[in-house]
Amino acid sequence: MSVDVRTIAPSELHDWLRAMAVGFLGQPEISDEETERRRPAFDLDRTQGAFDGGRCVATFRSFSQELTVVGGAAVSANAVTNVTVSPSHRRRGLLSRMMASDLAPAKERGDTVATLIAAEYPIYGRFGFGPAASTTTWRIDVNRAGLNTRGPVPADGGRIDLVDGAEVRKEGPELYERVRAQRAGFVDRSERKWESLTGLLRFPSVPWTEPYHVLYRSPGGQVDGLLTYTADPKWEGMYARCVAKVSDLIAATPEAERALWHYVMSVDWIQTVDTGMRAPDDLVPLFLPDPRAARIAEHTDLFWLRLLDVPRALEARTYAVPGTLVLEVVDRAGLAGGRFRLEASPQGASCAPTTASADLTLDVRELGALYLGDESVARQVALGLVEEHRTGAAELANALFGASRRPWCPDIF
Repeated sequence: MSVDVRTIAPSELHDWLRAMAVGFLGQPEISDEETERRRPAFDLDRTQGAFDGGRCVATFRSFSQELTVVGGAAVSANAVTNVTVSPSHRRRGLLSRMMASDLAPAKERGDTVATLIAAEYPIYGRFGFGPAASTTTWRIDVNRAGLNTRGPVPADGGRIDLVDGAEVRKEGPELYERVRAQRAGFVDRSERKWESLTGLLRFPSVPWTEPYHVLYRSPGGQVDGLLTYTADPKWEGMYARCVAKVSDLIAATPEAERALWHYVMSVDWIQTVDTGMRAPDDLVPLFLPDPRAARIAEHTDLFWLRLLDVPRALEARTYAVPGTLVLEVVDRAGLAGGRFRLEASPQGASCAPTTASADLTLDVRELGALYLGDESVARQVALGLVEEHRTGAAELANALFGASRRPWCPDIF
């Protein structure tokens, strides 16, 4: 019997969620309560399933998203998520069929890029996605850090307040939008996302531990930082070995960021701080008198990006230096390929199809890896991923696409 790939009906969401749980090695029993709580997040016109004899054996959905690019502009993104294929139906091309059925309409809608969080590295390059932003987690030995944990926190005249989830839902969105405009890689947060982060929206299948929420207010009274963390109160004999795990730390200023890290490392009994997933160039180690107290526990690619409209994407961001390049973009899916002339500057850019000779040839996945400024063209040339046709073109591209800070996506979606 052939496998039917199509969008799902409302009555099929329960079976679809069960198939997703199977694919992610979760609990395959899905309650009716879980189904109803998740239903509002789904656009069924963008939710696909593969069905074999009436049973859902693969899942895929997408939703609308905004992505901040270098320079602070936001572009429309087709965010791909909940991608699974049941173990019984692997290697049958089901993901390829669902991906094709999703990306073509996304381009027609006018989305500039597609995005996803890659659970596995080898899968998504063949669909034109490149790793565009990575993440780093540090484990900080508070006793070695050298901070004066008995001094005033914050030391700049600002204020630290412990608050509840309702206060976070009130103050957090405006702060997040200010920060989002400053950092390439950030994606927008919906009201539903804030409800989930603060426990107002919970799911039976996902254990919930009520966290601590902390706001930093500047000396002028403005909310410039938000910290959310949980604590694991471990003891050995009569000695505290407690660990604080940070799940969210958003700061609009370095002063707010420093104050919040100092605060969590000054909490009595906390001996270790797990920073959670941060930007690879995060400031936290250098806030410490002894940066070696912050040991890298994990570093990995996380946020992947695929261009759907090359001219619109390249015009949306700014560039470190002025320059002109002709790029031959190869796209096996036929969505974004072509030869384009990019005239770029720190103030903006123009990009249009051209018949001029190419300076560089690269696959759309390599352009995706370059787009937010986290990859080096020189590395791609050395790896044979980019072909240089004009001497100096790679060096110019390296200078053009670089960014002052590395991109970072703080959210899993």
